[in-house]
Amino acid sequence: MKKQYTVSVFTENKIGLLNRVSIIFTRRHINIQSITASESEVQGIHRYTIVIEENEILVQKVVKQLEKQVDVVKAFYHDNDQLIHQEIALFKVPTNSLAGSGEVEQIIRSFNARILAVHQDFTIIEQTGHKNETQQLFADLQPHGVLEFVRSGRVAITKPMKELKDYLAEVEFASDLQNTKNYTNGKA
Repeated sequence: MKKQYTVSVFTENKIGLLNRVSIIFTRRHINIQSITASESEVQGIHRYTIVIEENEILVQKVVKQLEKQVDVVKAFYHDNDQLIHQEIALFKVPTNSLAGSGEVEQIIRSFNARILAVHQDFTIIEQTGHKNETQQLFADLQPHGVLEFVRSGRVAITKPMKELKDYLAEVEFASDLQNTKNYTNGKA
């Protein structure tokens, strides 16, 4: 059964890596719903946060394949219950739509959105939340004129308490152990 998963891929910051990562999904005919790239809490390590809808067995295979990439340090997948996640949306509306009956201002307040900038011709509104929340604000603002709309991909933090540096230490330990075995068996 298909379900929404968030795949977190921790990598070195190398040119062309995003292309290699996306090809893994393309080859398996998996549509990426959103993708976000940023620095992580570990210096020199970047994080791709990729949202897909697929069955868990296929997601497990993709994560294993991702980890085989040379510049990928570690990859994980989580369902929505294991994450705290948000998206950010920006809306550009005509400034004169705010000056009327106060309806647009009431809509903004009801969504806990905030006004970022007011210019003569347009006003920029920001909202953070889940996709359905930002989409609903868009629908509510549309009758008043939305000049532009953009939404980021998902940013997510896992609920489990194990830190990336702990996983990195495990990966390094396993690598050292393998090198020792290879040396002892005369393969070095």
